[in-house]
Amino acid sequence: MIRCSNLVKTYYTGTTETNALAGVDVEIASGEYVAIMGPSGSGKSTLMHILGALDSPTSGEYWFEGKDVSNLSDDELADIRRTRIGFVFQSFNLLPRTTVIRNVELPLVYSKIDRQERRERAEKVLHMADLEEGRWSHLSNQLSGGQIQRVAIARALINDPALILADEPTGNLDTKTGEHILDTFASLNENGHTIVLITHEAEVANHAHRTIRIQDGQIVSDRANGERNLPPLGVKA
Repeated sequence: MIRCSNLVKTYYTGTTETNALAGVDVEIASGEYVAIMGPSGSGKSTLMHILGALDSPTSGEYWFEGKDVSNLSDDELADIRRTRIGFVFQSFNLLPRTTVIRNVELPLVYSKIDRQERRERAEKVLHMADLEEGRWSHLSNQLSGGQIQRVAIARALINDPALILADEPTGNLDTKTGEHILDTFASLNENGHTIVLITHEAEVANHAHRTIRIQDGQIVSDRANGERNLPPLGVKA
């Protein structure tokens, strides 16, 4: 599904040059559950933005589902984001004074899908995200953090994406609620969804089947979870 070759991303601030990614090579197959792990400033969020077609590399290649994404136009990138990738963010990014089900339907509003089909698809993904029906008519600002994150997961699933990108999805949640959310991702993966999880926590990364560790813009290890204990952050494997 994903193939990155020698990805470089450089940012310029005045005369200062910063390489957020310094030659990243990675492949992710359809159906995998992968964690990308690293400390703040390691380049993991930059890599996620490129994988999600939110940003383009300075150089190198990114192939998604057999298509070279590196050189696509803004409109073509937007189409991939809308139809093939679902995003789950730490900050949720829901409309606070809008009902749960309307928040979930929102990505379909501009797709010329009629109201009945939008509602049916929203109800289906809310069940998949394991949010009880009694909450569907609530405003999103009336929910707990865990419930809001389930709404965000449902919204990410509404277009039946090939890839789900989750950026620190448990970062604003307590430990127990975070575990429940990670159980939901595991269930989605078992049902065939490809998931890439961005995190700085080893405990969260260990819920995935494979962990890619990134440091200073470079991949320092890439192994199946359980192969051996992960070293602490800052230590190259």
